[in-house]
Formats: sequence, structure tokens, C-alpha cells
Amino acid sequence: MDLERLKARAAEIAEEETGKLLSTIPGSKELYARAAKSLPSGVSSNFQVGDPYPIYLQRGKGSSVWDVDGTEYKDFHGGFGVNIVGHAHPKIVEALTKAAQNAIHFAVTTPDTVALAEAICERFQLEQMRFVNSGTEATMDALRVARAATGRDKIIKMEGSYHGHHDSVLFSVVPEADVLDMRFHTGAEGQAWYTTEPTSKGIPHALWDTVLIVPFNDAGAVEQALSDNEGEVAAVILEPVMMNIGIVEPNPGYLQALRDACEKHGTVLIYDEVKCGGTIAYGGTTERYGVRPHLAAYAKAIGGGSTIGAFGGEARFMEWVGKGAAQQGTFNGNPLSSAAGLAALTQVLTKDAYDHLSKLGQMLAEGCSRAIAETGVPAHTVDLGAKGCVSYRAEKLTNYRDFLETHPELYWASYPWMVNRGIFMTPGDEEQWTISVQHTEEDIRTYVEAFGEFCQALTG
Repeated sequence: MDLERLKARAAEIAEEETGKLLSTIPGSKELYARAAKSLPSGVSSNFQVGDPYPIYLQRGKGSSVWDVDGTEYKDFHGGFGVNIVGHAHPKIVEALTKAAQNAIHFAVTTPDTVALAEAICERFQLEQMRFVNSGTEATMDALRVARAATGRDKIIKMEGSYHGHHDSVLFSVVPEADVLDMRFHTGAEGQAWYTTEPTSKGIPHALWDTVLIVPFNDAGAVEQALSDNEGEVAAVILEPVMMNIGIVEPNPGYLQALRDACEKHGTVLIYDEVKCGGTIAYGGTTERYGVRPHLAAYAKAIGGGSTIGAFGGEARFMEWVGKGAAQQGTFNGNPLSSAAGLAALTQVLTKDAYDHLSKLGQMLAEGCSRAIAETGVPAHTVDLGAKGCVSYRAEKLTNYRDFLETHPELYWASYPWMVNRGIFMTPGDEEQWTISVQHTEEDIRTYVEAFGEFCQALTG
């Protein structure tokens, strides 16, 4: 297939479909004009920025969301993986209503806080854990604990990965690689790891040499980085399933090799399960791949849609929060989030629910794969339970550098096409879909039909 012709056709589709989309969301245009006066770019997070403005949502119910113009969409955005329970789930609404009637806030631990901690420890095989309020806080505190326990400063992270927006991890992060000319940055000759400038302004220079970058799925690179910096590396942090460049699964044996290397060098292995914990399996990464980390960070799906984060693991590391490693927060384990999270994990996200999610996920990925095969679009699908994606590269991805070989022009044509046909998607080719327990087979068929028509329009 002529790739340049395909990209040219994608540009035509993107222009036409974007025009159609903008004509149907005048309410979003109006709200953007208002919001931009008080909010930079008119949004409350850089991830929400739209070109020329985003779609503003007003409400959600079940598997659907409605924008400020009243248009209904089937929600495959899922709040970047938060809404695996769907919208306004009766069990979650009941739990929140009851909690709000008792107390909105204490800044004191409640029975629900303790019960949720127990549920998280049981589900993810943790000895102890602490609550925070976001994925950023969860990885930040996990790294602080690792540094406290080891007395070391350096960390190893995977090339292109995202672990929140605290200073220690804003190095080699999608999508800023092009902006900072880091697309093909590598280490010195014969060296599999490297250091680099941060992908955000405002990061102290003192941190620049504390973060060692290695490719995902390369255990040898981690071993080399640990050996070359013997006794200096506090932690290896990674998304065990890399989820900010589409979806990249760990190669067989990779996670165990990392665990072994960390044990050998006295380094803490940290899983960032903010996206994959609670979505890819009932027990997250440890259940699906069988290798337990020393510490892990969670957020998003574990809160039933509420604002929450958590980190935990082996007690020998978690005990450092009582031995001088600062870990606190006024809203940690608050009554509303604890009630919603407890209802989600014990009443909604049951093992049977994951069977339902697995069935729908397989149906969606197989439907998209058929469309790809029938039309020859250079793409592939990944199915991991509630999470999945289409990546516009024919071969599966193994790391960030593979992601750089994808064709984002095809995604940017698919986005307005799908939204115009009632599918609310994540706004970026590095993101994924999220299916909720309230999605139906009919919802999946709606997605597959729209995607199939897109592939035909792209190649016809």
C-alpha cells in the first residue's frame, strides 16, 4: 500500500471530519471562549487541550456521555481509564450518597478507609499500603520510600514512559520528545542507558543526572545501568504494561529479569499500575504476569470514578513512612473516595465483571482487526481486558522506539471520524480505549462498524 497516498487521504478525511465536528459543537466553542479567560488553554489539565478547542462534557450515564450541546456518545475514553465502572453506576451512587450524608471530610481515617485498604492489599497482593489522591502522588511517594529505604538518589525509568508530573520522572516522556529533539537520543557507544534533559520546563538541574533512561523490554539495559551505577540506584520504575504509547506488553521473562536484577543490586522494583491496575485483570499485573514488585502505585480504576491514588507493597519498605519518609495528605483516604472505591472493588469489579470485560474486549479487538486485515491499513490491535487500542503500525510494539515508527496522521483522521459517529475517544494516538462494566455488545458493534467504515474510507 502506498503510504504517502494513505497519508494524503488521511489528511483529507481529517480536514473534512474536523469541519463537521466543529459545526456540531457550538456549545463547546462558546464554553471554551469563557473558560480560556480563567483557565490556561480553557482546561484544567494539559491532557484536556483541544485543537482548536476540546469537547466539553456535561453528564454521563451507563456507557454514554453527553456534551454541552446535548449530543450523546458511547464512551470509550473512560476518563483515561478511570471509568471502568461506567457512569452513575447504582452501587457507586448509593455509596457516595450514604457517605455524603454522614460526612464529606474528616482528615481522619474512617472504617471505610481501612476496609478499602484491606481490599486493595488482598486484590493486588500487597502487605501494606497508603492512600494518596492521584497517580502522580502515588509514584512520587513510592520513589521517596525507595530512596529512603536504600539511601540512594538515582532511579531508572523506561524511555518514553509517563509516571505523573512530579519532578523526578519528567524525563523522556511522550509526547515532548520531538519538541526537545530527543526522538533518537541514545547512550554513548556501547552504553544501553543514558541521561537527558527533562521534558518539562522548571525541573531543577540537580535532578538531571539522577534519572537513567533505558528502553522498555530490555532487561540487559537495566542490568548494565545498575552495574555501571553500582550502589547508586534506589529504584527501577516502569509501567509493567507500557500504556502511554498505545499498549506494549512485557516480553516473556522480562518482569522476572527486572525483579532478579533489582534483588541482586539492592534496588527497589516499582510497578506503576495507575493505568493497568484494576483494568487488565482482577489482580492487575501480578495476576496476569505472575511477577510481584517490591512496591506498586495505583489510581484511576480503583476509585470507582472518585479522586484517589494508592501505593504499597512489602512491609519492609512501607515501614519507612513511619521512619522519616514524608507521606501525608489532607484528603488521603477521605470518606467519599473510600466509599466509592470500596463499592467499586467489592461490589462492582468482581471476578465475574472481568469475564464480561474480557468478552467485550476480545470482541472489540477482533472486530477492529478484521477491518484492518480487509483493507490493509498498517495497524494492529491490542486486547487486555478493559483496555485495548489500535496502533497505526503493522507490527506490534515492543518499546518507545517502535512507537516512533507509527503513523499518527492515520489516527488524527480516525479521531473526528469516530466522534462524528457517536464514539467518544481519547484525544491522542498514544492513548487507549477503556471499556466499562456497563458497556454492551451493541456498544461494541457500534464502535466496530464505525471503525470499519473509516478503514474503507481511508483505503477506498
